[in-house]
Amino acid sequence: MRFTIVPSIDLRQGQVIRLQQGDYAQQINYDVDPIHTARQFKTEGAEWLHIVDLDGAKEGRCVQTDLISRIISASGLKVQVGGGVRSTADVDRLIECGAQRVVVGTKAIEDWSWFESLVEQSQYAQKLVLAIDAKNGMVATRGWTQTSQIRAVDIACRVSDWPLAGLLYTDVSRDGMMGGPNLEQTRHLAEAGRVPVIASGGVGTLDHIRSLLTLPIWGVIVGRSLYERRISLHQAIKLIRTD
Repeated sequence: MRFTIVPSIDLRQGQVIRLQQGDYAQQINYDVDPIHTARQFKTEGAEWLHIVDLDGAKEGRCVQTDLISRIISASGLKVQVGGGVRSTADVDRLIECGAQRVVVGTKAIEDWSWFESLVEQSQYAQKLVLAIDAKNGMVATRGWTQTSQIRAVDIACRVSDWPLAGLLYTDVSRDGMMGGPNLEQTRHLAEAGRVPVIASGGVGTLDHIRSLLTLPIWGVIVGRSLYERRISLHQAIKLIRTD
């Protein structure tokens, strides 16, 4: 399995921002244009882009679809999009906008029968990513504002044979903090089933990426460390291609 670096664009009110530990009160604003940023990621060697509609995640509906569509069209990247996906219509709309993958989190956890029926439809095979956001190993939903009583590894086991494109695992306590990923929990999740795992949360150095290369995962989402120039995307991609 080829390891993939996936830069992230988190959108709120049309602006590129980052949240610390999923807290909307701890918002960091970046004075960059999202479309230009996506194009720059492409120039530096990225193949995939991760976009989060943070307004959508909070409000429970897709909010920034028009901007997301323009980013996808302008970037030339393969894009996975999440945030506020609560219905089949939302999934269809994002695919129509050009998204290669749609990330579903809260709705899947809270309405499992709906998500299972969605996965069973052939047109969505390898187009859905299940977001497993966790606090202390327990699944968090609704923009990380609520914690369930469901273990992340149990979800990974349950969907092991499903035709999902991936499991997006985020350790909420580390997200946006750049203190390093949760290697132990990420490994547990990756070894719990056969769906490829995408790690997210905590990457702040190239050494953090090196540590993830030891795990049986598909790749990693990188956000804040790119915007604050702690990591060069070009160097990170070069690292994984030569390691």
